Amino acid sequence: MWDWFRRRPRPTGRTLRLRSRGEYDGITRVDFAELAPDIDTFLGQAAYLQLGFFETLTELIALTPELARKEAISRAAGAALRKHEELVAVIRDRDEDPTALMLPFREPLDAFRAEVHGVRWPETMLSVHLTAGMLDDFYLALSASYGETGLRVARALEADDARSALVDILLDTLGESEEWPSLLALWGRRLVGDTLLIARAALKGTENPTAMQETVEPVFTELMAAHARRMESLGLSS
Repeated sequence: MWDWFRRRPRPTGRTLRLRSRGEYDGITRVDFAELAPDIDTFLGQAAYLQLGFFETLTELIALTPELARKEAISRAAGAALRKHEELVAVIRDRDEDPTALMLPFREPLDAFRAEVHGVRWPETMLSVHLTAGMLDDFYLALSASYGETGLRVARALEADDARSALVDILLDTLGESEEWPSLLALWGRRLVGDTLLIARAALKGTENPTAMQETVEPVFTELMAAHARRMESLGLSS
């Protein structure tokens, strides 16, 4: 797995890159003909991920005693649910059954959520903030492969996620104890590998693994850079 993190010479052809927030048109990115999953897989995975983020956030609401924090987390949960509902609407508009499309990914994505679920609520909250950010970015990068449907998915994913409230709560928590910064920094670094494995698993295989790695390296590099920025905004080393 760590081969993904090693520097390689950049390919000279078209390369995948993350699309800037709000940037839809005039983008030339990698041809995902061999790497992008079929559209049903793409939609099913993306929709179930948002449902999972909503479920974890609602759990955090129940674990939080302070009313102001409950309300703040509920906004983030509501944003995740709206994204899920918008993706479900895209699926239905294609005359597909959302449950049928999501069901194959329930077990692996639930296992991923269990793997990144912390023992303590600040760890779990950091997991949602970091993993949702990375995977939203990744599915945005994939979305250009699916024409008008991909454009609708991009618009759904680029909507306000209300996760800035989670950052505020985490910053308050980090200031409450000298132990939290080191513990959460370690936890945040651990999340990278698990999350990138989920992103990697979303891509189809190819007969030329080296070429595939070179093709997707730029987006994985950008995912890691965005992760580092999220960590730095909390004062945590990545």
